[in-house]
Amino acid sequence: MMEVPKGFHWESLGLKMAEVFKAFGDINRMKIIKLLASNPEESLCVVDLAEILKITQPATSQHIRVLKNIGVLVPKRIGNKTYYKINADQLHEYKDIIDHMFKMAFVKCTYDGDCDKCPLKNKC
Repeated sequence: MMEVPKGFHWESLGLKMAEVFKAFGDINRMKIIKLLASNPEESLCVVDLAEILKITQPATSQHIRVLKNIGVLVPKRIGNKTYYKINADQLHEYKDIIDHMFKMAFVKCTYDGDCDKCPLKNKC
């Protein structure tokens, strides 16, 4: 069985992205992303999202918390309600990282993943 070397920079990247993949791994969270990303000028509150998704407000609040934790949602307090917009820059950054990870997954590493020995030093 192949082991990942200690100097392998993908380990830290993988840990960071595991939280993102977990957040993206729920259909209701993906629906929230779709609703807000496809209407960037619009913001929605928990009540609005719960009604659209046909789930409870506490469940909606939990989904929002997860998405806020990875930086995908931006809250804005207006009166006694908090409205959420998509953080498109963060979403695009995650897409770029995912694209890079999949692209590089098919590239054989001459240094067996030991980034300390590689002249590219974590730039692959």
